[in-house]
Amino acid sequence: MSKPIVYFLCTGNSCRSQIAEGFGHKYLDGEYEVHSAGIEAHGMNPKAVSIMEEAGVDITDQESGIIDKELLDRSDYVITLCGDADDNCPMTPPHVKRMHWGFEDPAKATGPDQEVHEVFRHVRDAIEERVISFKENGR
Repeated sequence: MSKPIVYFLCTGNSCRSQIAEGFGHKYLDGEYEVHSAGIEAHGMNPKAVSIMEEAGVDITDQESGIIDKELLDRSDYVITLCGDADDNCPMTPPHVKRMHWGFEDPAKATGPDQEVHEVFRHVRDAIEERVISFKENGR
């Protein structure tokens, strides 16, 4: 029997969805098949890689890609992490449970490096909490 599929979506599949996929692999891999994608593919954000490394999660093997319609249609859960992805995600079949977890885009943070780093850390920690909650509560 195959595992349920969780598909994390964001605009560029460079930060938030990559972070969610990383935590998905950490917390959900035994029970779910985990993927991420974007409306567009902007490449991996190096700050997302380093903030996850700080949390002990290696996302360097993950790839930035666009939504795979076949995978989208086979998914059990589609979780959007930004308003753009929520608004522009293609239609899904009725069996797909769609959820929206809106997070600010850390890639748009400005200011001194330490302030930008804190924004990335805050978003990372909030996404981790949601992934843990999803594992415990299915939402």
